[in-house]
Amino acid sequence: MIWLGIDTANTPLSVAIVKDGAILAEVNSSMAVNHSLRAMPVIEELFATVKLQPKDIDAIAVSEGPGSYTGVRIGVTIAKTLAWTLKKPLFGLSSLKVLAANAIYFDGLICPIVDARRNNVYAGVYEFVDGGLTDIAEDGHFAIDNLLDVLASKERPVLFVGKDVAMHEELIRERLQGNAVIAPFPLQLPRASSLIFIAEQSGQEENTHAFTPEYRRIAEAEANWLMQQRKEQGSE
Repeated sequence: MIWLGIDTANTPLSVAIVKDGAILAEVNSSMAVNHSLRAMPVIEELFATVKLQPKDIDAIAVSEGPGSYTGVRIGVTIAKTLAWTLKKPLFGLSSLKVLAANAIYFDGLICPIVDARRNNVYAGVYEFVDGGLTDIAEDGHFAIDNLLDVLASKERPVLFVGKDVAMHEELIRERLQGNAVIAPFPLQLPRASSLIFIAEQSGQEENTHAFTPEYRRIAEAEANWLMQQRKEQGSE
């Protein structure tokens, strides 16, 4: 079975083609490049590299968020378009779970983090159980202080993964002390091959037309608009 995996949910870009459990080709980048300009050329390059055509794939896996509003939308739009035109099954997976998959053999809790600005993060809590990742806490948008309070109360080792962990590392170590473990840099970027691995293990096929991103928070523009509406209503 041949899979195409696409992750553009945040600054990193990852695209992979996997055949029968073997990675044929994968591109991973953490450069702050507009995914709308880079994603499709990378996909085309990978197909050329492995001497396959899009029609040859059997399924598509995509990171559905949370993350950058624009980044998530670009990846999901590309995946839905390909799935519809090629008539291939589509699988959407949490971008946080994809990060957590980098540390599936860690003996403790795994907490993938993506910065959401203003001392907030997108995060989830996972554990490697019986050969797979189990959700301990649902992905969400959290104040970093509140998240660390909850994790500290578990009194267990917690591995933090994701390139944005560095932004909060000092606070993490201060609050969790010896239970704080920071993943090394090779494990900090999402990998589309891990996305495919999770999809093969536990993914659920999506309804291509109905499939939508999981932002876990309304877009900043929408939040600002709602705030302005409340102010205007309050002044009436």
